[in-house]
Parts: sequence; structure tokens; C-alpha cells
Amino acid sequence: MTATTSHSTPTWRNWFGVVSRLPWIWIVPTAYLAVMLLLPTIALFLKASTEGPVRFWSIATSPVALDAYRVTFGTALVTAFINGIFGLLIAWVLVRYEFPFRRVIDAAVDLPFALPTSVAGLTLATVYSENGWIGSLFAPLGIKLAFTQWGVAIAMLLISLPFVVRTVQPVLADLEKDVEEAAWCLGASKFQTFWRVVLPPIIPAALTGVALGFSRAVGEYGSVVIVSSNTPYKDLIAPVLVFQRLEQYDYSGATVIGAVLLGLSLALLVLINLLQAWGRRYG
Repeated sequence: MTATTSHSTPTWRNWFGVVSRLPWIWIVPTAYLAVMLLLPTIALFLKASTEGPVRFWSIATSPVALDAYRVTFGTALVTAFINGIFGLLIAWVLVRYEFPFRRVIDAAVDLPFALPTSVAGLTLATVYSENGWIGSLFAPLGIKLAFTQWGVAIAMLLISLPFVVRTVQPVLADLEKDVEEAAWCLGASKFQTFWRVVLPPIIPAALTGVALGFSRAVGEYGSVVIVSSNTPYKDLIAPVLVFQRLEQYDYSGATVIGAVLLGLSLALLVLINLLQAWGRRYG
């Protein structure tokens, strides 16, 4: 009885090892990625290319589209940078310090993942409006947060923050405290220890979180459409502009703007990946 059981386990493992070495095992994940990611991307670019170069350029560079790109990518870059700083601080506090309700705060970081974006937008509009808890504090100063580009930034900050915290947190948890203590014994200050010992290993993870947060912010729609006024040349973002074109039955305009948005996003993500590679090499 015992011999049979001990023999069955290696047999299963050997079978799994044989299957994993089959030359066609890569076909399944590759086909899945092709169907779910590659084909829709190619279809979008092909659909946009049917408009012709002149028509494509006219739609892609229209004043309202250019301003939407500016609001979308400019705000997403700024919020990604801000979350890169504060996400690192939050991850540091959650990993290195014990305090009341730490587990509750740690769990709350994931709330934007589970919260429907429309609910997030409604919550932000309620809190940051002129009559809201926070918006009412800025209203006497003449600062309007909700239904402006400030509202767009706040929504992007909310939905992209967890990406930075969750990518940096495991790296910080794996760092050996002995290395920092050795640096202190050698005469390094706490700032020098952080700058030269702690920061280099977490730079690639921080850049990864910033890249994920940026891409998430660029594609955000549900919360932004509620917390902003969606007014051209004011706080209109590109995803909302695409939806507005669809509501107007301007399918060609929506496709072209969507293709430009996708192309710019891919280009910026490639640039961020190059920065990640640089961080791993010289960090």
C-alpha cells in the first residue's frame, strides 16, 4: 500500500515534466494572448487606417483631440509621479512599522481594485464638490476641485495608487535589515543608507508600479466621467471623447482617436520599460 502511494507521486511528476518539455506547449499561451490582446489591437489599427492618411491626420490632430490628449497624458504622468512618491512612503510605513489598525489600512489599499469605478467617481464628486467635506474647504479660496481638471487628477490618483504600493511592498519586505545595520555600523547616516542601500533595489519595482499606474490612469473612464465636467478644452479626457464620438455615431472619429490613444500609450510604456531596464542595470 505504502509502496504504491510513493510510486504514484513521482509518476505524476514525471508526466508533468514530460508535458512541460513538449515543443508545442508554448502554443496555448501564445494563442490566448493573440486572441485576447494582439488581434483586437491589430483590428483597431486596421479599422483606423481605412480612413486614409489625410482624414486620419485631420481627426487625430483636431483641436479638441489634441487638448484631450494633453489632459489625459499630462494628468496621468503627473499623478503617476505623485503616486510613485507617496506609494513608496505608504509601502515603507506598512512594511517597517507596527501601529494600530495597520492591517485595516493595508487592506484598504486594495479598495480601488474592488470598487466599481462609477461608485468611486460618485464618491469623489460628493466629497470634493463645493458642498462636500473637502471641496467646501477650498471653495472660499476660489479653488474648485470637482468638475475640473483637478477632479480628473484626483480620480487618477485614487485608482492608480494601489499599483505602486503593491509592487514595492514585497520588495521592501524581502530586504534584509542586516544590510542597513551594517551600513550604520560603517558610519553611514540614515539618509545615506536609504539612498545607497535601500533605494537601488526597489527602483525597478517602483518604476513598474508607476508604469502600471500610468497605464491604468490613461484608460480610466468610469470615475473621471462623473467627477469631471467633460467639457472640451477644460477637463475632457481622450477615453470620454471616444465615447462621445460613439454617441454621435461618429465611428470613424472614435476609432482614429482610440488608435492614437493606444499608440501613444504603447510608446510611453516602452519608454518606461527602458527606464526599468536601466534601473535594474545601474540600480
